[in-house]
Amino acid sequence: MSEFSYFQARGWIEVIVGSMFSGKTEELIRRLRRAEFARLPIQVFKPILDDRYSQTEVMSHNKSAISSLPIERADEIWAHLSPETKVVGIDEGQFFDEGLVSVAQDLADRGLRVIIAGLDTDWQAKPFGPIPTLMAIAESVSKQHAVCVVCGNTASRTQRTGGSNGQVEVGAHENYEARCREHFRPFIDKPHSLIPNETENSISTP
Repeated sequence: MSEFSYFQARGWIEVIVGSMFSGKTEELIRRLRRAEFARLPIQVFKPILDDRYSQTEVMSHNKSAISSLPIERADEIWAHLSPETKVVGIDEGQFFDEGLVSVAQDLADRGLRVIIAGLDTDWQAKPFGPIPTLMAIAESVSKQHAVCVVCGNTASRTQRTGGSNGQVEVGAHENYEARCREHFRPFIDKPHSLIPNETENSISTP
């Protein structure tokens, strides 16, 4: 079904989730660019604490980017929302407060298309911020997958390899890896490149 077809006459919520490095932001940008191509006025918001690649742009790990407004709280969207806006994009939704749920609902009830990207689980595989609730109330949920750095299979977990033990630790490749269920560890693990290869260690030297 087309992402525009079913709910075109009214507002709705789309949620894009997955582990880190699964292409969530890339997909968010793709949908927003398609909306622009359709000449629909868009506005994009991101949490102010996410300044990994840019302070004023939503940017994917492969450096695709779109202009955005950094905000601290979800309800700040109302102070910046233009009357002409038809599509609202929100990146890194897991970093926002629970107020993001009511903001998204109100936007959709007013006839806007709301697209939110974010991590569904944190580095301990626990539900992250408002994203699980948004998944429950959204008309559309897309789950992206990465590639496990250990075995190359489908990855659905975000492995922390550095930083603190807090739930929120903004970072990229220096602190995180994508891993499958088998190779995920719910604690700060060594980066895969530093873990001894068990297969190689089991081979005896002639």
